[in-house]
Amino acid sequence: MTIAVVGLAAVAAVFTVFSKPSPVRALDNGVGKLPFMGWNTWNAYHCEISESIVLDNAKLIKSLGLLDAGYNYVNIDDCYSEKERSASGDIVASKDRFPSGMKNLTDQLHAMGFKAGIYSDSGWFTCQLYPGSYQNEDRDIQLFQDWGFDLLKYDNCAVPFDEVIKEGMVGKYARMAGAIDKLSKRTGKPPMLFSLCQWGREQPWLWARRFGQSWRTTDDTGPDWGAIRSIINQNSFYSWAADFYGYNDMDLLEVGNDGMTFEESKSHFTAWALMKSPLVISTDLTKATNETLTILKNTELIAIHQDPIVGTAVTPFRWGINPDWTNNFTHPAQYWSGETQDGVVFMLINVLDQPADMFFSLTESPWIRAGRQYSVRDLWSHTNNGTAVRNMTIHNVPPHGVAALLLKDAGDEPAGIQPPCARPEWCMDQNGTRIDQ
Repeated sequence: MTIAVVGLAAVAAVFTVFSKPSPVRALDNGVGKLPFMGWNTWNAYHCEISESIVLDNAKLIKSLGLLDAGYNYVNIDDCYSEKERSASGDIVASKDRFPSGMKNLTDQLHAMGFKAGIYSDSGWFTCQLYPGSYQNEDRDIQLFQDWGFDLLKYDNCAVPFDEVIKEGMVGKYARMAGAIDKLSKRTGKPPMLFSLCQWGREQPWLWARRFGQSWRTTDDTGPDWGAIRSIINQNSFYSWAADFYGYNDMDLLEVGNDGMTFEESKSHFTAWALMKSPLVISTDLTKATNETLTILKNTELIAIHQDPIVGTAVTPFRWGINPDWTNNFTHPAQYWSGETQDGVVFMLINVLDQPADMFFSLTESPWIRAGRQYSVRDLWSHTNNGTAVRNMTIHNVPPHGVAALLLKDAGDEPAGIQPPCARPEWCMDQNGTRIDQ
C-alpha cells in the first residue's frame, strides 16, 4: 500500500458530517475515564474455562508485553459458577473449574499487576443458564467485591416476565448500577467498573452512560469479515456517543482467532481502537502468532485509544461506495476522521474484495484547517510519509484492508495554490466575486 499526496486538485463535492446530539451526562464516579483494555475468556474457551487457563493466559499477557501495552484487565466470562446458589443465597464458584476459589485467583492476578473482571446477568440466569443477579444485585455485587474483582460485565439473558419486572431496559440495568453505587458509598472503596452487555437494545448510547462506563452496541461479533463489517456499519451511526467515562462497546476482539486475513484483522483492530471501543483480547494466547502480536501491540493506535486529552472517537465524513448515511451491512462507511491531542487521525477502510485507491480532500474532515498543510504519519508502517496539501490518495489499499494516518499541522500551505478555496461552495473574494460560479 502506497500513499500519494496531491497538492492542487479541487474538492468536487460537499459531504455531510455527523451532527452530534447532546448526550446524557456521563457518570464520573472515579473509574473508567478511558476505555478499558484486557483479556476475556469467552471467544477462545466459551464454557471450557478454569483457573489454570486464566492464570496461564495472564502470565502470557505479561511475558508477551501485552500488559505493558495496556491490557491490564483479566476478565472471566460465563460458566465460572455452580448451577445453584448456596443455601444462604450466594453464587458459588465452580469447585471443579476454580478449586482454589475466586479470592485466591484475584490475589494472584493483582500480584501480577492486573485488575480482574467477573460476569453476571441482569435476568434470572446467565446466557448459559448459571445463576443471574436479578433481585440479588446487592448481594452479588458485595460478593464480587469480596472475591476481589474490579469490573463487572453484565449480560441481558433470562429476562423476567413483564408482570414481574415492571420496568424496561433502562430500569433493569439501573438496579445493578444502584447496587454498585451503594456498595462504594458504604465501604468507601472505588466502585466496580460497570460494562453493560445488552447488545444495543433500546439505544444504550442515549442512556447507559448514566449507569456505567461502556455499553454493548450490537449482537455478538464473530471471527469473520462479514461480522466485523456489520458491526462497523451499525456503529457508524452512533460513534459520536463515545467520550470520557462512557464508550460504545463493539464486543470482544477476534484478533488471533481463525477466520480472518491479516489485513481484515488489522481493519478490525483499527476500527475498535479508533472508535474507542474497549479493547479486550479473546484468543488463546498460547497459540498467538507474530502477526497477532503485531496487531495487538500497535502502540501508536493504542496511544490514540488511550488519549487522556481527547475522549471522542472517529466518525465518518464520507461513506464512499454508498451515498452518505446509507445503512449497508456489506459496504459500511469508508472515510473516517477524529481529533487527537497530537493531530487529526484518519481511518480509511477498503470494503471491496479487491485492492483500491482511496482519495479524499483533507477538509472533508471537520478537524482539518483550510489553508494549512499537514505532515503524514502511517500508523501501521510506522513511517513518516511527507506532507499533504489539500488532497491525498492512498494507493493499493488491500481488500478489506485499512489505512490509519495521523496528520499534524505543518504550517501554511504554499502560496498561490488554485483554486483559492479547497471547498468551493460560496468561495468568495473580498470584492464580492464568487469563485464557485
